[in-house]
Amino acid sequence: MSDNSQGVAAALSGATPARTVLSSFLLCDRVALVTGAQRGIGLEMSLALAEAGAIVYCLDLPANADADWLKVQEYVTKLPDIAPGVNNKGRLEYVSGDVTDQQKMWDIAEDIVKKEGRLDICVANAGILRGFECLEYPAEEFRKLLDVNINGVLFTAQAAGRQMEKLGLPGSIIITASMSGSIANYGQHWVAYNTSKSAVIQMARSMACELGPKKIRVNTISPGYIYTQMTKDFLDPRPELKQQWSLQNPLHRIGRPDELRGATLWLSSDASTYCTGSDIIVDGGHRAW
Repeated sequence: MSDNSQGVAAALSGATPARTVLSSFLLCDRVALVTGAQRGIGLEMSLALAEAGAIVYCLDLPANADADWLKVQEYVTKLPDIAPGVNNKGRLEYVSGDVTDQQKMWDIAEDIVKKEGRLDICVANAGILRGFECLEYPAEEFRKLLDVNINGVLFTAQAAGRQMEKLGLPGSIIITASMSGSIANYGQHWVAYNTSKSAVIQMARSMACELGPKKIRVNTISPGYIYTQMTKDFLDPRPELKQQWSLQNPLHRIGRPDELRGATLWLSSDASTYCTGSDIIVDGGHRAW
């Protein structure tokens, strides 16, 4: 269905000329929940949403946010107005929570709605990575990883989706998957991690089909190797491995967390209203070989 307020339809209708393409990315007055958001990719995604005008609840395990998160929160308070007459600068709030606790996640989402009146965006980003030989993988470690990376994602998406449905909002649920959900990482013994990321890609497709009639979109973002603090701690003592990973994609480098901002903002905003059940790959071309 064409929207006569923008694009070619607006031009042909005789509407007053206006630059509307960038405004479709704005998130003024919208509310988001991002998990695993005290640092790394989750915090980068949260800042991007806040810069676009959203109120963002950053959920992570620690009872209180660390100094770096607080510095980013302060940074958001000093952002200039988005545009003349648009004074919503966005906001970051911290909330402690365990994504593997289904009822707690449901309660957190409900509390956000009680405070803010809505919940429009959810980024299920929390996850962990462990490596063991596949034939020796300890059962408890395998279960723990799947609990966080699969159950935690479902419980997060449920929590937000239930509120979106109750309020009748056309929401967007984004799941951080990985290129590891559709390839096996060369030389890495990540059977549990790869299994979990494959699972959430299919989870998003399934949820997208169920929730589409409710105007709730569900998509995944599949990053390649991204140089977060966790990756840095793993790779810096192994410079040869860092070089190997860099050479495994056509760009010959590892990605930066900020290079996921665009995909996150696009999927969160009205710029992607016809996109659901999709996996957005941001891997430097790793899978193109």
